[in-house]
Amino acid sequence: MKLKPVAQTLAAILAAVLARGAENPALLAIRLTEGDGAIYAKGSRATRGLTVLITDETGRPVEGATVSFSLPGEGPSGVFSSGTRTEIATTHADGRAAVWGMQWNRTPGPFEIRITAVKGQARAGTVSSQFLSDAPEVKDAAAPKSHASHKLLWISFIIAGAAVAGVAGVVAGKGTAAAPAGSAVTPLQIGAPTISLGHS
Repeated sequence: MKLKPVAQTLAAILAAVLARGAENPALLAIRLTEGDGAIYAKGSRATRGLTVLITDETGRPVEGATVSFSLPGEGPSGVFSSGTRTEIATTHADGRAAVWGMQWNRTPGPFEIRITAVKGQARAGTVSSQFLSDAPEVKDAAAPKSHASHKLLWISFIIAGAAVAGVAGVVAGKGTAAAPAGSAVTPLQIGAPTISLGHS
């Protein structure tokens, strides 16, 4: 009769240990879900934030993890809305934590925000790459793809079109392209192709 309360106590202790083990994961992982690789104008204030997702060893979101975001102490950097270089956030039920409203300094160049997540004995860390630009019209968004390749492509099409038009003009002009006055360039000759059949 006396063993029953002991068994119940042991069961309660075991349940508490298992619950604590489930609450505090063995491993943590950090995934950057928004704001990584952003480009900001120097001296501007971020209107978008940096969001991370914290998961455990099974890939499930971790609620209640403490996440710290740290800005560099020198060079391209800034301060968080609190006026400090370090901001602390706690993950919600979806495992996400975010910071926003950073005030950037006026030193252009790349920099990194150090991110650390802690829950129980588990800890994880990563960095987010950012960039402060001299351009005054840069928006605080993920780095856009360069339009230079598209411009180069259009230029290539224009040059190719001009070349085709030139060849067409040469063909229409009986196979001879007139060289500019004083030019030493040999005129281009285009004639009908010849095909020879025979034994070598």
